[in-house]
Amino acid sequence: MNPYEKKRRWKFFLLIFAILIGIASVFYTDSFVKKMQREEANQFQLWVKVTERSAMLYDNDTYTEIVDFVRKNTKVPVIVTDSSGSIISFQGLDSTKTIYEDAKGLTYDPSYFKSELSKMKAQYNPAVMNIYGIKSYAYYKDSFVLTQLRYFPYIQMGVIFLFLLTAYAAFSSARRDEQDHVWVGLAKETAHQLGTPISSLMAWVELMKSKFDAEDDPLIAEMENDIKRLEIITDRFSKIGSKPILEDHVVYIVISDFIRYFKVRTSDKVKFSITGDEQVRAMLNVPLFDWVTENLLKNAANAIENEGSISINIIENLAKEQVFIDVTDTGKGIPRSKFDAVFQPGYTTRKRGWGLGLSLTKRIVENYHSGEIFVKDSEIGKGTTFRIILKSSLTYEPTTA
Repeated sequence: MNPYEKKRRWKFFLLIFAILIGIASVFYTDSFVKKMQREEANQFQLWVKVTERSAMLYDNDTYTEIVDFVRKNTKVPVIVTDSSGSIISFQGLDSTKTIYEDAKGLTYDPSYFKSELSKMKAQYNPAVMNIYGIKSYAYYKDSFVLTQLRYFPYIQMGVIFLFLLTAYAAFSSARRDEQDHVWVGLAKETAHQLGTPISSLMAWVELMKSKFDAEDDPLIAEMENDIKRLEIITDRFSKIGSKPILEDHVVYIVISDFIRYFKVRTSDKVKFSITGDEQVRAMLNVPLFDWVTENLLKNAANAIENEGSISINIIENLAKEQVFIDVTDTGKGIPRSKFDAVFQPGYTTRKRGWGLGLSLTKRIVENYHSGEIFVKDSEIGKGTTFRIILKSSLTYEPTTA
């Protein structure tokens, strides 16, 4: 299992664990809410019975302050109406809204009572009371505390989610910064270490040419090409972490030059072709963009198990003033679920490989050329198309890498 798969699996496990915690919190709170709901229903029934009895007890010596205490200290909001729907009495409502002061003095606010009564009718069925043979109807709703408690687990989950999202973004940003520092340091150290053996190889080639009179030897010429290639690679690594200089180039020529170098170092069973507009221009840093082309061509060649072809098509989108570069192979293809994963550091399907090629390619295209790269299309057993999108030279605006 590659490192990317391991990391994604851990993220999946942590997400499932967080979801289970949230579900457990919701269920526990829900059971607690139902318990409070039963208690408030009992309080309401008690209030109804006490209210019915209090009318008979009021003119009797058995009426006590205890009855008033029970009736006036319920936390459950209650409204009593007559058979026509007119409000007779109320209990437990917001005292700041039950009355208002006008020019004539203190008066009940009918709009507030109408609103509260509608809520009560929608929530619970009324209790029928019989006082002095007259029927009345008592309505109630959940108390303010119970209402808040119903929404508490969802608010809690929202806060936890926002916290996790913020923490994840912060840690990811810190990890990316750390990776960038490590990557830049490693790249520059690699460039420094390559300098000495390249200089030595150049000296040995010159010595061979002079000593063995091999000025026109094709093998020596190929050795010189490889040494030049090493110099370009060294230059690439030295540019990592620095803002590259972009220059106006014909895209077709840049890619064709690299294909000529690359195809003689690849199996004869892989055929190369380049088509499209030969005059399209874009702002490029050639050593870095060659690295992009090299990674894509190597990736395509490795995907071709036997015979196959790699084609590059260059298209100019005049409407959007962009340059499209499609690299298509006839290899084994990529599952649709892996279209994004292939650009993650450490992702590879090869037994021997670091899984850094496409990740580096994406960095060079997006960070250094202000472009975009993605898997345009792929089908298992038939091949894959990667698309690079660059701004044309006329619309390019430099950005900080």
